[in-house]
Amino acid sequence: MGKLNRYLQEYKNVLICTVDNVGSHQMQKVRISLRGRAVLLMGKNTICRKAIREHQESNPALEALLPFVKGNIGFVFTNGDLNAVRKTILENKVPAAAKQGSSAPIDVWVPPGPTGLDPGQTAFFQALNISTKIARGSIEIINPVHLIKAGEKVSSSHVALLAKLNINPFFYGIKVSHVYEGGSVYEASVLDLTKDDLFAKFFAGVRKVAALSLAIGYPTTASLPHIVGGAFRKLAYIGSAAGYEFKELKLFTAGGGSAAPAAAGGAAPAKAAAGGAPAKGAPGKKEAKPKEPEPEPEVDDDEGGGMAGMFGDE
Repeated sequence: MGKLNRYLQEYKNVLICTVDNVGSHQMQKVRISLRGRAVLLMGKNTICRKAIREHQESNPALEALLPFVKGNIGFVFTNGDLNAVRKTILENKVPAAAKQGSSAPIDVWVPPGPTGLDPGQTAFFQALNISTKIARGSIEIINPVHLIKAGEKVSSSHVALLAKLNINPFFYGIKVSHVYEGGSVYEASVLDLTKDDLFAKFFAGVRKVAALSLAIGYPTTASLPHIVGGAFRKLAYIGSAAGYEFKELKLFTAGGGSAAPAAAGGAAPAKAAAGGAPAKGAPGKKEAKPKEPEPEPEVDDDEGGGMAGMFGDE
């Protein structure tokens, strides 16, 4: 309890760890790897709760730790980089055989190929519905077998088969479940987020706010650039169609902005209406073909012949 009291005063960050199926030798390796950067402390949960409650008067934020003081847990105290300390803890893993009655942390697959077992043990594989054949005097598994699914209980048959094949499917080590930092507790998976992930989530939220603001017609900081941009595009289209240019439009079209093609397309009809030649090859616009002159009605060259025929006179 004295160590816990001292560490709560000395360190500001705490990693809450679960130490199921972790031996003392492995714990010692983790302590050595963390030396100089962090301290691993194990203790009884009742003593840990008592020490935390005693420090609540000086640091009320420690109350957030109490709901997580349950089960087989430990604390890693540090003032350094939380992500680096967590990475060091997770790297210390050891392979372990499957134990009957335990929950499988991962999926277990048995690869195809020779097993090295004599043909007299074929019945054992048939009981587990594993397809085999005899090749070169030994049993050979034909197809990969999904033996145990993650979260399932390991049975005695699973343990016997994995022992015969000399397979240690699991890796056990200290797991970091939660992090205490700045008076709040959050899941350790948050440490996996990079700056790019955080920026992507932030801008995704900004885009949603801007879209909602534009849909309901309520201006916000997020939607203001879109409102101004839309207003400028409308002015650019009107100015191009009317043949009226202003300073901002000239700068925008000179810089190759998105309004430049529209401006070029809109200026061409305006010039054509004023008597100028239409612009050829304008992007996004088909070149207008000149209308062919309508044929004039033929008139008889005989004097008065046309008028006479019109009124039925001879």
